[in-house]
Amino acid sequence: MRLTTKGRFAVTAMIDLALRETHGPVTLAGISQRQKISLSYLEQLFGKLRRFNIVESTRGPGGGYTLARKSEEISVADIIVAVDEPLDATQCGGKGNCHTDEETQGHCMTHDLWSNLNAKMVEYLSSVSLRDLVHQQSGRGIVLHDLRPKKIKADSVKAEKSAPAVAAKKEDAPKRPLVNSVFNLARQS
Repeated sequence: MRLTTKGRFAVTAMIDLALRETHGPVTLAGISQRQKISLSYLEQLFGKLRRFNIVESTRGPGGGYTLARKSEEISVADIIVAVDEPLDATQCGGKGNCHTDEETQGHCMTHDLWSNLNAKMVEYLSSVSLRDLVHQQSGRGIVLHDLRPKKIKADSVKAEKSAPAVAAKKEDAPKRPLVNSVFNLARQS
């Protein structure tokens, strides 16, 4: 029993997306480049994530993907299930037909053990939200390399016009580095 690359890549890509979506829609090409995941593979994964209402897509210039729900409402289990990743440690795929002998009633001797493990895995992965993973990455202080300007709301533009001295101070302040993926952590150490 192990999580395949499909589940790992989907979770990694979702963390990357959640870290960067404050700058607007995130392109799959950007995720592909940063996380070293095939673009065509990401397209397949994000098609499934979109169908499960986990991400939304925006077409055209400046388009890409954003979260369809708040990050605290998306669990790791949601992501894994959306990309058809089986979370099953049983030999029979959870069907209970490990043996066909009537003596054993179809179950192998360890069927209940593996079924309970499945339940614990789903319980744990359901308890971990995308927001938890984003905060974990943010706490590591990894620098994001996202050169797109941050989108500014109309209210903040009006406030800057009425207070030019405050805006000038904000421009002089050094920009805080943004957090990057787990894969870049090792490179920067």
